[in-house]
Amino acid sequence: MADEVKLYRTWSSPFGLRIVWALHLKGIEYDAIFEDLSNKSPELLQYNPVHKKIPILVHKGKPICESLVILEYIDETWKEVPLLPQDPYQKAMARFWAKFGEDKLLPSVWSVFSGKGVEEKKEALVPAVQNLQHLEEQLKDNKFFGGEKIGYLDIVFGWLPYLLDVFEEVIDLKLFDAAKFPLLSAWMKNFNDDPAIKPHYPPRDKLVTKFQLLHEKYQTGN
Repeated sequence: MADEVKLYRTWSSPFGLRIVWALHLKGIEYDAIFEDLSNKSPELLQYNPVHKKIPILVHKGKPICESLVILEYIDETWKEVPLLPQDPYQKAMARFWAKFGEDKLLPSVWSVFSGKGVEEKKEALVPAVQNLQHLEEQLKDNKFFGGEKIGYLDIVFGWLPYLLDVFEEVIDLKLFDAAKFPLLSAWMKNFNDDPAIKPHYPPRDKLVTKFQLLHEKYQTGN
């Protein structure tokens, strides 16, 4: 009971999924509490009164919010199977690229998805592809971003392997050309194949339905 771990998440959030993967990679048992963000629970509002968002990790009754912060907390609390590099410079670089993912890559991909009409989407695709190229260059000849094992950055960018093709289907536009990004393409397969990762992906058909509805709202402005 002393090490009770609870994770407040939604079924589809890639940010909550990061925490699921980290906990499973480290072999940490936890209780998952699925939230309906249109009807937030009193516990969610109590544990995250500032942003009122998921994910929230509650450990020994203490809440930790924001997925990147939670990942670092998990890594510092349960030191087996380290996620972040041990070398200070490499750790700093991992944090830099994680911030790049949050500030640059994810918003640029989302701009393609949410753009109105084909032309706006194609215009938004240019910076998105440039950001993917930056990520491609970070892999070098490694299987994963930190080397031969899944680590912090792989978890941070883990939304790419399962959401990019969902977005492509919904908007009917190619976002990711495997021929242009051979290292990222190989990384996606390696990430997908890990037994701590793929079993926890949300059902693809449900994701397609969710994002189809969301895409229609963006296109109609309703």
